[in-house]
Amino acid sequence: MSHNPRILSLTGEEEIKLAFKKIGVDTGGIEIMAKKAIYRLMKIENVEVRAANILKQEMLARGGEAAVARGVYDLKGRVTDVILIGTIAQCRSLVDKIKQQPFGLKEIALEARTVLDSYNTIPSKLAWGGYSLDLSSRTHVMGVLNVTPDSFSDGGRFLDKDKAISRVMEMVEEGADIIDIGGESTRPGAKSLGEKEELDRVIPVIKAVSDKVRVPISIDTYKYEIARQALDAGAAMINDISGLRSDKRMASLAAENKVPVIIMHMQGAPKDMQKNPKYKSVVGEILGFLREQSDKAVAAGIQRDLIVVDPGIGFGKTKDHNLTILKRLSEFRSIGLPIAIGTSRKSFIGMTLGLEVDDRLEGTAASVSFAISQGANIIRVHDVKEMVRVVRMTDAIMRAAGEDG
Repeated sequence: MSHNPRILSLTGEEEIKLAFKKIGVDTGGIEIMAKKAIYRLMKIENVEVRAANILKQEMLARGGEAAVARGVYDLKGRVTDVILIGTIAQCRSLVDKIKQQPFGLKEIALEARTVLDSYNTIPSKLAWGGYSLDLSSRTHVMGVLNVTPDSFSDGGRFLDKDKAISRVMEMVEEGADIIDIGGESTRPGAKSLGEKEELDRVIPVIKAVSDKVRVPISIDTYKYEIARQALDAGAAMINDISGLRSDKRMASLAAENKVPVIIMHMQGAPKDMQKNPKYKSVVGEILGFLREQSDKAVAAGIQRDLIVVDPGIGFGKTKDHNLTILKRLSEFRSIGLPIAIGTSRKSFIGMTLGLEVDDRLEGTAASVSFAISQGANIIRVHDVKEMVRVVRMTDAIMRAAGEDG
């Protein structure tokens, strides 16, 4: 009789609990053991060496481990990064132990506890005004409308108002949950557009469609006046590629209007962002930026549950940077906010596959599906009909009920 050993591929605590239940584990034991079944690698930066020594010893005492820089034991140097290695149960026990200890450990305990809680929690809803997007139930699709003559993908196609309106209605019919309207190209090398021209492009379209569709209209801009007039015209979200840096009034505008804001990362500006972008740690630096800007947004009065973060694929990143961000997208769940991602038809796909912009549908589909598997909640796309199908199929796989134990 074969014992049929295998490695289980269970991706979350609920799936693990179900597997335990199916073999008849005691109810109390299920709760205790589930937290022992999931390992975490948690990186903590700039830890004072005395604190790092304590973290190391406390994790070892719990059966875990902590990786630190050479020389920490002799208190050489001032700070080190630390990678904690252990189960959720071990990490939580560590946090409880160090929260009253010196050398900055109390602050580390608070931050680590937040990350442990955030990483496992699926953002629930974006609810504001008359809108409610249930992010816990499925991935949402944001359809792109560029009212521009020079966008990298569809520049010129929807510069005409009637064509733009028609495309909005078509995307809603195809299943878009949000429509993102922009009047200035942010392709690599693009120059900033005057406010009047940008307003002339987007405001008539927003006014025309906001009362015709039931989905929220997002204004894609980093300029306060454009966003202000767009909200007055019927837009209900702000998508700021500068991450609320370009105009300090943008955060106050979102707070006053109680609308969601997408905070995106961009290194440099569109005109120069692709001139040799460099990072010491691309994921770490972007995650730190998004965390910092989100905290500033909350301080400015924006409700935390109306903030979405976007690592900014293609905005000041090389092909390898973009691929790395996608591969490690799940790390952005550490912030505890919904994740938006825009890979649609972008140059890293063309570079990887050797294809021009109009021939990147399959590459986009692969990147969208993988992003969802890593925790993306909102997908920003041009090809709405096709990507809605990709999203629904990926969601079905990711949210399968776990019938097999």
